[in-house]
Amino acid sequence: MNKKRFSALRLILIVFVIVLLAGIGVTGERTLREPVEVRTLRKQQVTQSDEGHQEYYFGLLNEDEQRGYREILEGIRSFEEKFYLSLSGDDEIDRVYHAVLKDHPEVFWVHNREKVYKTTYTGRDYCQFSPGYTYTEDERQEISQAMENAYQEVLAQIPEGADDYTKVMTVYTYIIDNTDYVVSDDDQSIAGTFWKKQAVCAGYAGAVQYLLERLNVPCIYVEGDAANSDQGHAWNIVQLNGQYYYVDATNGDQPDFLEGDATVLAEHRTTIYDYLCPFPQEYEMNYTASDEFAVPACTATDMNFYVRNGACFDSYDWDSVYELCKLRIDSDAAVVRFKFSGQEAFDEAYMDLIDSNRIQDIARYYMEVHGLSQISYHYGIIDNMKTLYFMF
Repeated sequence: MNKKRFSALRLILIVFVIVLLAGIGVTGERTLREPVEVRTLRKQQVTQSDEGHQEYYFGLLNEDEQRGYREILEGIRSFEEKFYLSLSGDDEIDRVYHAVLKDHPEVFWVHNREKVYKTTYTGRDYCQFSPGYTYTEDERQEISQAMENAYQEVLAQIPEGADDYTKVMTVYTYIIDNTDYVVSDDDQSIAGTFWKKQAVCAGYAGAVQYLLERLNVPCIYVEGDAANSDQGHAWNIVQLNGQYYYVDATNGDQPDFLEGDATVLAEHRTTIYDYLCPFPQEYEMNYTASDEFAVPACTATDMNFYVRNGACFDSYDWDSVYELCKLRIDSDAAVVRFKFSGQEAFDEAYMDLIDSNRIQDIARYYMEVHGLSQISYHYGIIDNMKTLYFMF
């Protein structure tokens, strides 16, 4: 009897040991599949905000993507050559990385044509991420100082108690006045704008976003396509009085809308305000946002430069236009600009003022006010915005 009971007990012990060993095997395999760094990442709480940054695109991500977003941002800020992510899908990682870059123009050292590498593992839900870094530590310090200098210069130009529109207009003008549209090694980030004073649309839009965020104005960086072009474009969306508006400093920096030798006359170089809160329907005829992320719809026109300055006409009437021109000239303006809300009104104005040369009546008034016997003047046209410029 005792022998039989011992045999049964031994069988139970053997089965129990096998179960334990099986459990150890499963645990050991799990440990091999997921490094301790990844397990640590999964335990960390995902912060929902980052001081000083709006992080619009972060808010569009799901919970897992938001965790990956924080992991990428922390790795970049720490200048890590490679680091683990608790994400593995190529499309998912690309989407999250793009969200980080669009929300954080200040991490300029990863935003200039450097290749990004990902090491993924079959059947495993994590990867190693290797962003390419562009600048040395000394260069990063120099660029950061240039960014701070630009912010201080803008701050000095903004009156105390200024509203958000004034801040947006100041930033828009500052970027245009201090940046040349030039393709270069630094043109894809705000390093080009603030450091080299040269950039393309990505640098312009990133710089606008950087400055407006520091001024506490909600601003989103947007990428998309341009009509009739195989090149992409970048611009911004700002929020003013609860409404969203487009801002495109790149297109505001275009002296070539003039004709002939007017383009080389310093006194006729003027900021193009047509792309400061433009009419949405006019802007969207030329630019379409990427479908990677949804962006707020822009529908308002109240903050359009011309609407705010009483220089937008729904129909063409010579007397109304002439009175506006006299008002500007009486205020010692060398540039008179106005727009029309519809194509028919714009065409009528063009025919009367340009084709029929009635602009000479405005030039004569300028001569009378300034006591001149002769004057050289030029005009500029932005057809897609239905605007006319007279420069004296």
